Amino acid sequence: MAEGVVTVTGASGFIGSHVVANLLARGRKVRATVRDAGDPIRVDHLKGLEIAEGGRLEIVEMDLFDESSVHAAIAGCTDLIHTAAAVRISAKDPQRQIVDPSVVGTQNVISAIDAAGTVERFVHTSSTAAIRPMKWKDGQTLTTETWADDATLEDNPYGLAKVLAERIVREWHSDGGDGKPRMVTIHPSVVFGPSMSKIHLRGSLSFLDALVKRKVPLLIPIQINIVDVRDVAEAHVRGLTMGENAGRYLTVSGDMQFSEISRVLREGYPSLKTPRFTVPYLVALLAGPLFDKRITRSWARQHLRRKLYWDATPAERELGMTWKGARESILDSVPGMLEKDE
Repeated sequence: MAEGVVTVTGASGFIGSHVVANLLARGRKVRATVRDAGDPIRVDHLKGLEIAEGGRLEIVEMDLFDESSVHAAIAGCTDLIHTAAAVRISAKDPQRQIVDPSVVGTQNVISAIDAAGTVERFVHTSSTAAIRPMKWKDGQTLTTETWADDATLEDNPYGLAKVLAERIVREWHSDGGDGKPRMVTIHPSVVFGPSMSKIHLRGSLSFLDALVKRKVPLLIPIQINIVDVRDVAEAHVRGLTMGENAGRYLTVSGDMQFSEISRVLREGYPSLKTPRFTVPYLVALLAGPLFDKRITRSWARQHLRRKLYWDATPAERELGMTWKGARESILDSVPGMLEKDE
């Protein structure tokens, strides 16, 4: 790999921060984009990474909606890892708050790649949400052959955002022939692992944070597909040079029931006193919004008490990935939550 500059968009985010750490540990020159370079919770942990890991770090402001700032962030880089997006499953204005950051942002990113003319390798962060249709069979195993093309703004805005953004990338890449950079997409499931900033507790880690801080008194019968953030970061970095051009790679290590996750936390940190009782399915179905306002009746029918699996063997075979166990990822998430709560 040529030792040029690697731009990482969304560098202050959970995945983005770990991608930056991984690259710096390899001695790379990293240009990390953040929304506000003057915000300590977005940049202080990144500055600490340069001291801890080595490499060379440049922090620049970038707004996904500001085409000129996106072009400036990508200009001259040889490698691009695009993690920036809105990571939320519901919002008052899902088009503006969830879909547009992914779609408009990705359009600006590929425009900047074309304008720069220097990018040789491009890794785009997608999600299992771009693969999982709204209707699936209990016990089904999904592969990267599937798309969540039935996602709607009303019922699955996050899935819609991820599908549309990835389609933009793939159509742009396929239209360019040999003139386009090498490109792969990475598809994490629910991401656990060590947090570096308070803002990291707002996404996937909110599942664990709710248990650790007793925000939910009872458990619902739901399965969580898990992957460690450090493995997700490693897959992104490997994707720059490994795997098939235009490859689509799931990163999933395993799954646990919500009740199992609570038990693992209780066993690893007995002082936490996490919930023990799982409410019956019918109660959860009727009272789901009381547990989490994002739970709708239709969502509950599709997800509660049902299981879904993912085929991550292509990432193991083509990217050489091995996975940290779900228990390790869960327990390693806790110290950061407790520290951020002080």
